[in-house]
Amino acid sequence: MSELSRPDDDYGDLGERRNRRIRVIAWVVIVALILGGGGATLVTLILG
Repeated sequence: MSELSRPDDDYGDLGERRNRRIRVIAWVVIVALILGGGGATLVTLILG
């Protein structure tokens, strides 16, 4: 069971890099949703 409980030994800092990439992608998606939603609202207000 020691092989399953410590996968970090095999991957090194891959887990940390993966977490950082997921965090960056999540922030990009959040910002895109906010900007996209704001843009849609602005277009709706302008076009009536």
